[in-house]
Amino acid sequence: MTTSVTTDVPAAGSAAARDRGDAGPRGSDYALLSREVKRAGLLTRRPGYYTVKIVSNLVLLAAGWAAFALVGPSWWQLLVAVFLAVAFTQTAFLGHDAGHQQISGSKRVNELLGRLHGNLLVGLSYGWWISKHNRHHAHPNQIDRDPDVATGAIIFTRESVRARHGPGVWLARHQAWLFFPMLLLEGFHLHLASVRALFGGNATAREPGRTRLAEGGLLLAHIGGYLTALFWVLPPLQAVGFLLLQQGLFGLYLGCSFAPNHKGMPMLGRNDKTDYLRRQVTTARNIRGGRITDFALGGLNYQIEHHLFPSMPRPNLRRAQALVRAFSDQHGVAYCETSLLQSYAQALRHLHAVGGPLRPELEY
Repeated sequence: MTTSVTTDVPAAGSAAARDRGDAGPRGSDYALLSREVKRAGLLTRRPGYYTVKIVSNLVLLAAGWAAFALVGPSWWQLLVAVFLAVAFTQTAFLGHDAGHQQISGSKRVNELLGRLHGNLLVGLSYGWWISKHNRHHAHPNQIDRDPDVATGAIIFTRESVRARHGPGVWLARHQAWLFFPMLLLEGFHLHLASVRALFGGNATAREPGRTRLAEGGLLLAHIGGYLTALFWVLPPLQAVGFLLLQQGLFGLYLGCSFAPNHKGMPMLGRNDKTDYLRRQVTTARNIRGGRITDFALGGLNYQIEHHLFPSMPRPNLRRAQALVRAFSDQHGVAYCETSLLQSYAQALRHLHAVGGPLRPELEY
């Protein structure tokens, strides 16, 4: 494998410079691809698209909460909970786009939109997520450097097996079967991680001064407003049922949108020096589909193009795919695209194989 350039650039912070082709020597493969993309106008902002997208999404959220108020105390509220789980996820997708500076040419505007969509409307800390997500983009699927494959409830490498003990052994043995059920807890985990990051759990993710204060205020406004609405309108049992279903499906939908992107793709060693273009392309997976898939997955189905050009507006990713794929084929870079179901199967096979050493010999 040739190595043209090695870069460790955060996804959101320096994305604009990297997307312009400044991420390596003038003759590097990535610089050549970047110039082609720029000439095609694919890095140009799409304010009209995002205006319509943000307004329509706000209408969906308002409609969901209006239906909640109109239905009142009733188990029919569970249908509203399903609707709001989808609306919350679509809102999180917009926060993701803002975090990558896709929406506006102004960093301040993007950060404002990110905090409103993340902290206020969904209840997730924008600052904490940016810190974590930037490290993922800089080192996708790289052991000890990508937080998305760090050892936790799920393990992604055979090396992590040795650290398992007690209940963790049983969990690792069955993690392929438990993966999707565990995503029902992902929404709760994200809320908890956001609160801990802003109010004392993770000092490295804290925002300084007034920014952190603003984030904390928006997050508390969401949590307070959400819980007040539930327990003011609904009797306790229905309120708890609504909360569990809405947040559970929110986590499941969000997890199912991110899981196909890298799970089951090649893992890179701690000291891997693969160049930027190959690191981003070979560790990512695209999902085939049309406009419905684009909407349902928030553009994350073009994961390769998104990782190569994080600040590229979401609607331009579809147009960039043919160019990136042709370039990858020309330079002998493995480009993976599959169906959504096949991507889940590949991810689950990987999780099953990782947990293999912990299963009885006959089963394994």
